[in-house]
Amino acid sequence: MRAFLFLILSAACFAAQPNIVFIISDDQGYPDLGCIGTKPLITPNLDKLAAEGVRGTSFYVTWPACTPSRGSVLTGRYPQRNGLYDMVRNDLVNYGHRFTAEEYAVSPEMTLGLDVRELTIGDMLKKAGYVTGCVGKWDMGQAKRFLPLQRGFDFFYGHGNNGIDYYTHERYGVPSLFRGNTRTEEDKGKYVTDVFRREALYFLNEHAGQKPFFLYLAFNAPHGASTLPEETVKGEKKKGVGVQAPEKYVAMYRDKVKDEKLARYCGAVTCMDEAIGALMDSLEKAGQKDNTLVIFISDNGGSGNGGNAPLKGSKSTMWEGGLRVPFIARWPGKLPAGIITDEFLTSLEFVPTLLAAAGAKGPEGVKMDGFDMLPILRGETKSPRKEMFWQRRSDKAARYENWKWLESAKGNGLYDLSSDPGETKDLSAEKPEVARMMRARFEAWRAEMDAAEPRGPFRDY
Repeated sequence: MRAFLFLILSAACFAAQPNIVFIISDDQGYPDLGCIGTKPLITPNLDKLAAEGVRGTSFYVTWPACTPSRGSVLTGRYPQRNGLYDMVRNDLVNYGHRFTAEEYAVSPEMTLGLDVRELTIGDMLKKAGYVTGCVGKWDMGQAKRFLPLQRGFDFFYGHGNNGIDYYTHERYGVPSLFRGNTRTEEDKGKYVTDVFRREALYFLNEHAGQKPFFLYLAFNAPHGASTLPEETVKGEKKKGVGVQAPEKYVAMYRDKVKDEKLARYCGAVTCMDEAIGALMDSLEKAGQKDNTLVIFISDNGGSGNGGNAPLKGSKSTMWEGGLRVPFIARWPGKLPAGIITDEFLTSLEFVPTLLAAAGAKGPEGVKMDGFDMLPILRGETKSPRKEMFWQRRSDKAARYENWKWLESAKGNGLYDLSSDPGETKDLSAEKPEVARMMRARFEAWRAEMDAAEPRGPFRDY
């Protein structure tokens, strides 16, 4: 009888836990959704997701490029706290250098990654009873100890490094896809967004209705292809290939945008949107739509996307166009539909939010830098977030309430985002006391990060 009751309680627990599908795109700019209406983008599935859920307009990531940004998504911690506060990549490829297998094996891109002492949302949700899957761009390191199967995920098909060629799946000549812990070239020649779509559908259909699942679907689209053109000369700065996309999608934009490069960017977004639509259709057919929290963001601001207006700047900058990203959350019956919120929120909120949705507790002794944002998305309360800080080497920025301060190679200034989201008027001369206050807040945050328990790979300890 006791065993029977345990089974009933276990089944009830699983029924109460929603599935979670977390989708992240790569270098997709703040305005790059069809429903926003400022560009001729064709994204009917993301537009539908927004219409059925909550879309955020003041949502920030923790770094203006991919690796540290995605590290915060997975850990719920500032890059300066979790240790992954710069890119994991081999810079010599910028000058036409093709790594041999022996060189690559000891290169930063192969040997660096998210500190193994850090817990990921995969670790946390797996402990809470979820089956966990990662498809796409992992970007947390390629050595076995860094790969998803060792970081809380039951399933992995994707690449452990940064951007890859969409068809060869190589990064500057190095085959980059993994199935589990093993490199594979089984899908070489296939457009990688289609491959990630297939694997995500496999994971979803394998587990839908059986056990609560967490799918982390991390596209590399619409990032430019990391490959070396045939005309590359060793020692000379390489020419960018740009985004790759199948012809049928590129053709949709040739009469809508200014050049072929932008048409390929837009085509890659539309192809990714179709993959997301297939996933949403599969959820509905499996009877899991209402029991699934779906989240969509980009990992940083847009690059090569025709601009991020009305925001200033792009990927790799501390301007709003590098840090503010599109955000959508849908959970039928649990979140309102068709709502647009301008509440101040960030990717640091994801881990506490997903744990709250799953009815799970965070790990003891681990400092999280965010909070559960479900009450804010439901419209029950205002965001408690008042401040946010960023640092990329010597580039620094801070937001406090409506104020934005930055000190960087691309420009300095103090801006009132409530009246000037495009950061057009520097108020530092008019408001020196506010500028001093912002710098002091940044320095206090930096002192907190320096006092945190040290994490690699970059910190000296």
